[in-house]
Amino acid sequence: MKITPIKTRPFLPPKDDIFDLLDQSINQLQEGDILFITSKVVAIHQGLCEKIEEVPNKDDLIKQEAQYSIDRSKCPGGYVVLTIKDGFLIPTSGIDESNSNGYYVLFPKDSSKIAKEICEYLKQKFKIQNLAVVITDSTSRPLKKGVTGFATGFYGLKPLKSYIGQKDIFGREIKMSQLSIVDSLSSIAVMYMGEGDECTPFLKISNCSKVEFTQEETFKDYQIPLEDDIYYSVLKNFKKNAN
Repeated sequence: MKITPIKTRPFLPPKDDIFDLLDQSINQLQEGDILFITSKVVAIHQGLCEKIEEVPNKDDLIKQEAQYSIDRSKCPGGYVVLTIKDGFLIPTSGIDESNSNGYYVLFPKDSSKIAKEICEYLKQKFKIQNLAVVITDSTSRPLKKGVTGFATGFYGLKPLKSYIGQKDIFGREIKMSQLSIVDSLSSIAVMYMGEGDECTPFLKISNCSKVEFTQEETFKDYQIPLEDDIYYSVLKNFKKNAN
């Protein structure tokens, strides 16, 4: 597997053109490549930016953007409003103000749709068939320090490798285990793209034998309804927002 971070010019809020950035920054893609794109540049491309000085109360904006939330006063230290946004457990509705030049950059809308648009554009441009595009973000994990990467949307690959029905080394049938290929690779991508001033919103992974490419839209295979999640006894403490 080959990992290639791709540096670019600064991508500027409140709106910029991701296709222009792709044309400037990516000279070649080959069969079997996977392109990772940070969610922030997708959100800026979509114009999802709010001038910080024009937002009277950030918490109101966070709750407006969230499906479910737990108030800052109930979080240790009061550091964040804990939210569920578009089916993801993430602080502050994924709103980001780092490297944003005085704007709140919101969570992108319908990441898988823009991933498909980018994927089809690049496949046509480079005349290839097997290509996947993954939109990434980072978040903290319960009971662990540090952030890790995950996929907010994707197109062109199957996200999971199922072990259900297979046998372990002692012959026991596996009942539940599935490996998240797309999140495992997203963690690698986010590690190399960084969280600071790297100016590396794109990353290419080549020669990954674990990936199965597809022309189908597979994001629906990736998420679990809230009530069916094994952590529902904890997640049900979130308040549903009226938005």
